[in-house]
Amino acid sequence: MTRKLREDGPIVLAGPTGVGKTTVARALAADPDRFVFSVSATTRRPRLGERDGDDYEFVSRDEFERMVNADELAEWARVHDHLYGTPRRNLTGRDGRCVLLDIDVQGAAQVRRNVPSAVGIFLLPPSLEALLARLSGRGTEPRDEVARRLRVARDELARVPEFDHVLVNDDLDATVEAVRGIARGAGGGAGSMRGGSEEAESLRRGIDTLLTRDFDILPG
Repeated sequence: MTRKLREDGPIVLAGPTGVGKTTVARALAADPDRFVFSVSATTRRPRLGERDGDDYEFVSRDEFERMVNADELAEWARVHDHLYGTPRRNLTGRDGRCVLLDIDVQGAAQVRRNVPSAVGIFLLPPSLEALLARLSGRGTEPRDEVARRLRVARDELARVPEFDHVLVNDDLDATVEAVRGIARGAGGGAGSMRGGSEEAESLRRGIDTLLTRDFDILPG
């Protein structure tokens, strides 16, 4: 018999850009009887094909600011000219399903402060080379943009100790199964590392090397 998934708090997937957290979240959400996405609120207009309530909750700036002032958001941020946030009401289990968040490291920190029952999972890339390939768009991004993304990733990796679990996302199926184990409360699931500080620090040192001595290997 399938073990019941945890219902007392959301699962927060975070990590550097390009680490694959959205792919992992989508794979989990392919099982809608067990997992459900937390839909974010935003002040931007819907893009072609997006539906209100499914992709985002599209709200006015006045309504978003009201939600902020009423403490109705577990996290929020300004991205370019628009506001994005996670309504608290979307973070409780729905019909026994586990709520998933796919957000950046800064947003994850806000959720952890505001929702103590949340479980944070930091996804690491399998190697520095894999991270660089993803951040550089396989060589299609300008050099200065790749450098900026590397600096952001370096800072995000420093926050690994704040998370409950760390997973090296080198195999999608294994990562998804590990998250399932965490959701069931099964000791973190296969492949889950408590802390993961050594792996993260190794990546940070590698990024520093890329940004200094070996900067010429960056594209652009």
